Amino acid sequence: MTNTRWVRPAAVVLAVALIAAACGDDDAATTTAEATTTTADATTTTAEATTTTAAETTTTEAMSMSLDLTVGYVLPQTGGLAPIFEALTKPLEMAVGEIAAVGDTTVTLVPSDSGTDPQVATVAVDQLLNDEVDAIIGPASTGVSLSVIDRITQNGTPMCSPSNTGAIFTTYDDAGYYFRTAPPDNLQGQVHADLIVESGGSTVAIAYRADEYGRGLAEAIRDSLEASGVAVVEFIEYDKDATSFDAEAAQIAAAGVDAISIITFAEGAAFVQALIEAGVGPADVPLFVADGFKDTVTASDIDPNDASVLEGVRGTYPSLAPPSGEPTFPERFEAFAPGTPTIFSSHSYDCFMATVLAAEAAGSTDPADIAAAFNDVTRGGEKCSTYEACHALIMAGTDIDYDGASGPLDFVDAGEPGAGTYDKYEYDAEGTAVTFETVDIP
Repeated sequence: MTNTRWVRPAAVVLAVALIAAACGDDDAATTTAEATTTTADATTTTAEATTTTAAETTTTEAMSMSLDLTVGYVLPQTGGLAPIFEALTKPLEMAVGEIAAVGDTTVTLVPSDSGTDPQVATVAVDQLLNDEVDAIIGPASTGVSLSVIDRITQNGTPMCSPSNTGAIFTTYDDAGYYFRTAPPDNLQGQVHADLIVESGGSTVAIAYRADEYGRGLAEAIRDSLEASGVAVVEFIEYDKDATSFDAEAAQIAAAGVDAISIITFAEGAAFVQALIEAGVGPADVPLFVADGFKDTVTASDIDPNDASVLEGVRGTYPSLAPPSGEPTFPERFEAFAPGTPTIFSSHSYDCFMATVLAAEAAGSTDPADIAAAFNDVTRGGEKCSTYEACHALIMAGTDIDYDGASGPLDFVDAGEPGAGTYDKYEYDAEGTAVTFETVDIP
């Protein structure tokens, strides 16, 4: 992890956290990460806040608060989602700095690696729980989240995932301790299917990784396509740990489809290579990808000598900077972490900010109190979109409605957004994913 850069000067203490991680079938690996602790002078506020309406003036005594909050994260420093590790963690570091600049709340950020692997994530989560963190950010993927959600929630610790999108979590029995800022995949499935239909697809092959994310999104796409009268000719589940996809590519080639959708992580590079070799690559048949592909696969991963290998490939993913989101986030994040991949960055930032604001609204670092306040800070109160503004309202004794970088959260009781904003994008001749439309879907 690179050294943290702060929005304003703050005292910084760096500690080293050794997180034991089990890798593969029997091997164990040890990941060393830095725990970044930001301390700022706590201040006591005794001023009075005055609210004026047309009918009357109401005076409320402002709150005093000095919280010392510890938040752990379990995110993919290694494994299939490692290319987006900094996209998920740099927003947390930026948020810590912004909180330190205000000065009433002290936040310690404790890192750990999920490995994009249930075994690695389990070891990491156990360490965070042993450390008695007040809340956890992550994991990133649906499958890894499923492997540890019971461990975390049954311990009575709130967790917020910035990027697991499996529809299964909407009805999962989490005792009120699970939250996420990314909308569920049943919504993305509709947007992705619409993109295929708009592009002229009438007979489609869908190939998806054999996990809850791949299966859930593929099923949502299939159901939406069939509801639109499009035939899903091939529906292929593949081993996510495979190194060759020649058989799947041959099956798709034999089907004679006019559109292909693949639901992958980083293995998408090898899958596209197999499609090209089978004569059904992006230059031959329109190819569609989703959020797990974007920023984990680049054109150079597929062909180091041809940046245009992905030209024309289209995809969908939850919008980084929706029109309804806090407008300064993209510029602030680029200034803080230049050149960092941005997929789910705004969602990660919002997970962290909502966690801190829930603690402040509860006036407590007790995990149960944070969980109880989590949904309410995203709905029903006075709207605010930056930490400084939301914190000031809380200190004035005002209920807040945090509208974040990823858009209005407005959590439903399941602890997730009730609507989603998605970008439709297309790769150009330089291998750059360019957004051409942003759509809202309830």
